[in-house]
Amino acid sequence: MPEKHLSAQFDSELTAVSSKVMELGGLVESQIRKAIYALQNFNVEVAHEVTASEVRVNSMEIEIDRDLSSIIARRQPTAGDLRLLIAISKTTANLERVGDEAEKIARMVCSIIESGASRSLPAMELRYAADLASGLLNKALDAFARLDINAALSILKEDDLIDKEFDGFVRKLITYMMEDPRTISASLDLLFLAKAIERIGDHAKNIAEFIIYVVKGEDVRHSSMDRIESVIK
Repeated sequence: MPEKHLSAQFDSELTAVSSKVMELGGLVESQIRKAIYALQNFNVEVAHEVTASEVRVNSMEIEIDRDLSSIIARRQPTAGDLRLLIAISKTTANLERVGDEAEKIARMVCSIIESGASRSLPAMELRYAADLASGLLNKALDAFARLDINAALSILKEDDLIDKEFDGFVRKLITYMMEDPRTISASLDLLFLAKAIERIGDHAKNIAEFIIYVVKGEDVRHSSMDRIESVIK
């Protein structure tokens, strides 16, 4: 990921911390896959695997932050190097929050199962949005590893698809609850699940914005798509 420096040790440190971020990304991707599997199959055991792995996610976030603090203190980086280290820190925080969302999905699955809710709940309809969110995170991590701003732009545009899926699912849930008020409690759990999936997409979007920040030196958060495209060009 990082460019070569005169100090081989500095290069080694940047590569090492970047590798840890990718490892963390792989871990939270696994959490997402397991959380969605648990939802689709109402599987308590797999849901518990997701919540158990949250300890590792949290410890990795602390470990990466410690490494970054050490690098900044010793190397006193400037310009692009400093932007990269800041982006790594921000990306790590977003990945940890993705892990939180996966854990939330797993806990909601357990809640639905324990409540004895019917398997006829439209949980499967979350599959497409979940696949979109998981795919978007995977693309974001790949783009971050390559500092690919064009891929980052594509990710920012794709996030709208997840938002549309969330809005459509909310409308379906409202109809479902109106038809059978007995499902309101479990349906509300599904609503929180859908929101967690949407948030995963948001975190992937955030990572894409940090890629542009590293490469172009421009903070494009909260910017219009027209401005972002102009920055990239």
